[in-house]
Amino acid sequence: MKTFTDKRRNASSDGGNSGFKMKQLPFMGVICSVTLYIVYRTTNYQYYETQMETKLHPFDSVEDNELPSGKLKDLPRGIMHTRSDLELRPQWRKSLRSAVKVKTNKNLLAMPVGIKQKEHVDDVVKKFRTENFTIVLFHYDGKVDGWWDLDWCDKAIHIVAHNQTKWWFAKRFLHPDIVSTYDYIFLWDEDLGVEHFNPGRYLEIVKSEGLEISQPALDPNSTEIHHRITIRSRMKKFHRRVYELRGKTRCSNISEGPPCSGFVEGMAPVFSRAAWRCAWHLIQNDLVHGWGMDMKLGYCAQGDRTKNVGVIDREYIVHKGIQTLGGTGELTKKTKKKRGTSSGSSGLDPRAEIRRQSTWELKIFKERWNQAVIQDKDWIDPFPRQQRRRKHKRQSKFVDLYD
Repeated sequence: MKTFTDKRRNASSDGGNSGFKMKQLPFMGVICSVTLYIVYRTTNYQYYETQMETKLHPFDSVEDNELPSGKLKDLPRGIMHTRSDLELRPQWRKSLRSAVKVKTNKNLLAMPVGIKQKEHVDDVVKKFRTENFTIVLFHYDGKVDGWWDLDWCDKAIHIVAHNQTKWWFAKRFLHPDIVSTYDYIFLWDEDLGVEHFNPGRYLEIVKSEGLEISQPALDPNSTEIHHRITIRSRMKKFHRRVYELRGKTRCSNISEGPPCSGFVEGMAPVFSRAAWRCAWHLIQNDLVHGWGMDMKLGYCAQGDRTKNVGVIDREYIVHKGIQTLGGTGELTKKTKKKRGTSSGSSGLDPRAEIRRQSTWELKIFKERWNQAVIQDKDWIDPFPRQQRRRKHKRQSKFVDLYD
C-alpha cells in the first residue's frame, strides 16, 4: 500500500514538473527573441558608429590601424600614433597645463616661394594667418634668411630645396598621412593677388556646396588665363561648368569633362582631405611640372566631378603670370650676352628648356595613364559616358575636350 501511494505521489510530482517545463518553453522563447533582437540592434548600432567614424576620420581606417600591429609588433599598440601634422611645438612651456591647450589649425596653405616674390607672398600669408591657417613655404631659391623680418615668418614651416617645383615639394612633404589633420589643403603658386579674396568666406562656400576640389576664380584682367572656365563670373557665387562656342575648345550643355566642367587649374587648387589623398597618389614622383594632371583631378572628386569640382566667383584672385622657374628673361639675356650667341650649351635658354621638359612630361603622363588603364583589369572608369562621347566627338557639333 505504501509502495502504491509513493508511486502515485512520484507520478503526480513528475507530472507537475513536466507541466512546469511546458509552461517555461514560451517564456524562454520570448527571452531568446528579446536577446537576439538586442544583439541585432547592438551590432547594427556598432556598424553605424563605425561608418560614421570612418567618414569623420577617413585615415584612421581598419587597414591603417592593423598595419602597425603587424609591422611594429614589438611596440604596445596603445603607444603608437598613426597620424601627424605640420604644427610647430614649443620646446618648453610656462606651465605643463598649457600642453593640453595647444591648438591645431584645421587648414593648410603651402606655396613655393622665391625672395623676389616676397611682397606678393606676404600679402597672401597675412590673409591666411587671420583665419588660423598653417603656413608651409617651399623655398626653391634657398634664400630663407631674407624672410625673417616678416612678423609671421617664425610661425611658418620653411622647407628648402634648390630649383624644385611645387609638385616636387608637395609629393615629398605633404604626404596624406602627414596632413591628415587638416580639412583643406591650399596648394598655391606665389604670383597670386588676393585683394578680393578671403579664405574664411571662401571655405564657407566650398563647404555649403559640397566641393571636394575647387579654386578661386581669376579676375578677367589677370595677366595669364589659360582656360575659360577659370574666369570670374560677376553674377554668380560659384560655377561648375562653362559654355564656349568659339575657338578650339568648345563647351556646350552636353560637355561633361574638363576643361568644360569638373576642372580646376594647377595654379591655385584647393583640396579636401579625401581629395588630396587621391591627388597625392596621382602626382608622379619623377614628373615635377605636373602637366596633364589637372585634366585628371576630377577622378579625385570623391564622386561626380561635375558636381564636386567648382570655381568660386565671389572670392577671386588675380594671376600675375610671373615666371620664376629657370630664372627671369633678364637673366637669360645677360647669360647669352656674356657667353655669346653661338649654338649649343652656351646659348641655353632655361625658360625654353623648361617648356620643352614640361611638354615631354605631359606626353609621358598621358602614356602612363593609358597604360595603367589597360593593365588594371579591375578598374572601372567612373565617367564612361565621357569616354563614349570622346570616341564619337567628330560626329558631334560640339567637342568635349577630354585629353
